[in-house]
Amino acid sequence: MMEHEIAWLHNYLTVGALLFGIGLIGFLSRRNLIVMFLAVEMMLQGVSLSLVAWCRFHNDGAFGGQMLVLFIIAVAACEAAVALALFLMLFRRRGTLDIAVWQQLREEDQPAYVDQQIPELPEPARTDWPKLPPAGVRPEADPERTDYRDHV
Repeated sequence: MMEHEIAWLHNYLTVGALLFGIGLIGFLSRRNLIVMFLAVEMMLQGVSLSLVAWCRFHNDGAFGGQMLVLFIIAVAACEAAVALALFLMLFRRRGTLDIAVWQQLREEDQPAYVDQQIPELPEPARTDWPKLPPAGVRPEADPERTDYRDHV
């Protein structure tokens, strides 16, 4: 029976660690505030799943882990409301949710963030773009192409 419980605990902790890891990668690799917030929420859910798994493994009669998770979910809901208001105000002020734009929010002794631009590749010149005629004007057609078509 104990091996069965350890296997369940291992599976739950693995899923919780995967959720936390995916959230951490999402938080570190994105610059949009909303995506970063969602990544933090995913990390929080990974921790919550691990708490419930440990509570179940130790057969906690007082449901300490579950109660803590319910408290975490309530705090996360309040945090989401505050974050939404913050996102709206930040977007109204600058018109973007990119964190690199908010240089003035850093501390005074911190250096400014310098974004590295990816060099753009030159686009190949294309001269055979089709041109649309103005409305109501019949396009000019080559009579040689219309009379002697190479396919039907």
